[in-house]
Amino acid sequence: MKKEYDFSKGEQGKFYKPDVKLNLPVYLDSEAYSFVEKIAEKKQEDLSTIVNNLIKTDMEIADLVQ
Repeated sequence: MKKEYDFSKGEQGKFYKPDVKLNLPVYLDSEAYSFVEKIAEKKQEDLSTIVNNLIKTDMEIADLVQ
């Protein structure tokens, strides 16, 4: 690694994209994964759809409680 770097010709914000949407990975423990996997197999849907539906249901319940 150099002691100093020359950034005089650098361009600020060159790779900044304000409208980029990031999809971050979510890791389930084995018990939760098995639970969701069984539902997905029964409904013949992918895991992401099942997890999203479960979270949306929880969001609706949370809104009712508040």
